[in-house]
Amino acid sequence: MTGAQPPLYQQVKRELLAAIAAGEYSPGKPFVTQREICERFGVSHATAVRALNELAAEGHVVRRRGQGTFVAERKPAPGDQTVACILQYHGPHVSQLLAGVEAGCAEFGYRLYLTHCEGDTAREEHALRQALAHNASGIIIYPAEGSRIEGVYEEVRSHRVPLVMVDRYRPDLATDAVLVDNFGAGHDLTVELIGIGHRVIATLWDETDATSVRDRLAGHLQALREHNIPARPDLTVLRRYRSQPVEQRRAMLRELLNGPQPPTVFLCSNGYALATAAHDLAALGLDIPGDVDLAGMDDAGPFDVLPLTVAAVELPSRELGRRAMRLLHSRVTEGPADPEMIVLPVTVKNRKSAPGHLRVVGAPWEGR
Repeated sequence: MTGAQPPLYQQVKRELLAAIAAGEYSPGKPFVTQREICERFGVSHATAVRALNELAAEGHVVRRRGQGTFVAERKPAPGDQTVACILQYHGPHVSQLLAGVEAGCAEFGYRLYLTHCEGDTAREEHALRQALAHNASGIIIYPAEGSRIEGVYEEVRSHRVPLVMVDRYRPDLATDAVLVDNFGAGHDLTVELIGIGHRVIATLWDETDATSVRDRLAGHLQALREHNIPARPDLTVLRRYRSQPVEQRRAMLRELLNGPQPPTVFLCSNGYALATAAHDLAALGLDIPGDVDLAGMDDAGPFDVLPLTVAAVELPSRELGRRAMRLLHSRVTEGPADPEMIVLPVTVKNRKSAPGHLRVVGAPWEGR
């Protein structure tokens, strides 16, 4: 003898749950109406209403007054929430940024999956697809320089997975972002240099195709205009320095230093460019400080750059990661909202605030 069939409304409810699980109805999208249920399953309005009521009571769908019934956003069970963190490169800045993300994950109860892409856009795209494949609750990403990939970001959007960019943003994509004040980094550091007497300031760049870099250059140029200092193209041109061959880098420096108005300070885009400049200038026979000064638009580098500089910008790296995680958590728990851009202030520190000073003494240089 076979068991009794479950009530008709439960059969309808089971079929609708299977359709949701199969992806026939996406989270946040309109669900079937009572009339559509009646037509699809050949049941009465009373049966359709009861099936919908149970789905709503169990949290599978939500009703919005005047709008209809919608598939509920997926609510992972406690301990099941994961965050994919996709970063570029290594070093103190990225390590502190990651520490802030980790602290946020611990606070809000997320598991963290980390990928380092080393500036490779193909690896960035793969990491984003992996995050979707593993049903990440949210994504924090430090996009690669010059990233132009679009399709995978549209997939992230279509899956309604919250995404927060850190350190830089994509002007072509409307996403949440947590940034440092890169315009202020370029502007305020330039004002500091002008205040101590520098009026011929050369810039040296590492990456060139990133919003952080362009914003720093814009801030530098604004400070020059405010102090009626003409912007010389040979000093402010946005060109790669650190990645050039050694002889080409040193030829660039030699040309600037042999000019009629040589720079008195090199304003480096980050700590890595600054460390490279110190090495090249010493090889050319210059003392730092003495013959020329160095300044850093951020303190991200292989070592503490401040003792070697006349001034440097200190980044709030750990806070950057912590605020990104806080914003991501709000998107996961509260649902989509208009994209937000959070900009954190930076601090300019001069040599006087360093615990000690470094001096680089170069070999005799025939150009002096």
